[in-house]
Amino acid sequence: MSTWGSLFAAAYDGFMAGPEKAVLRGHRAALVGRVAGRVLEVGGGTGANVPYYGAGVVELVVTEPEEAMARRLERTLAEHTLPARVVRAPAEDLPFDDASFDFVVSTLVLCTVGDMSRALAEVRRVLAPAGRLVFLEHVRSDDLRLARWQDRLHGVWVRVGYGCHCNLPTLASIEEAGFSVTELEHDRMRRAAPIIRPLIAGMAEAEA
Repeated sequence: MSTWGSLFAAAYDGFMAGPEKAVLRGHRAALVGRVAGRVLEVGGGTGANVPYYGAGVVELVVTEPEEAMARRLERTLAEHTLPARVVRAPAEDLPFDDASFDFVVSTLVLCTVGDMSRALAEVRRVLAPAGRLVFLEHVRSDDLRLARWQDRLHGVWVRVGYGCHCNLPTLASIEEAGFSVTELEHDRMRRAAPIIRPLIAGMAEAEA
């Protein structure tokens, strides 16, 4: 567990407090509050989604590869009565059987995975037939001027943000991975750095 990783985990909730209050909590409530059955959340971080899971969740498994984050996540889960557990695993290598979950939740995660295509393939593999991916992700801007700034500042941001990439075409990657997007909302992550403000929120189903 690196020193920077520990510091990043400790500062994360405070750093994200503004965007959470302004934008993110509304999307979490609207999306995460609707999941049910067996649910997998990838890259659970410190547990920002935990308060929004409803009574329809039969089992919640949350993966988190970073030890400092996983410890904070476990403390958050201990404050709730969800049937939940934490598994230390990356999104690119999920230790679960095929077709194990009714929903997979990914919020502000795909920007940090080492291989998005592989992570999304794993998500598709563990989803049951008719299962759905719930996503809330910051993405590459459709505004060419802002996209150029995302490219220029990417090298700095990926270090400051502990592996966070600010310029990824995440929606296209979801579709290329064999998902059909059934719900989609474009938004701006207000009170965040401009290069991470473009936001997408929605649901997708694995194509047959």
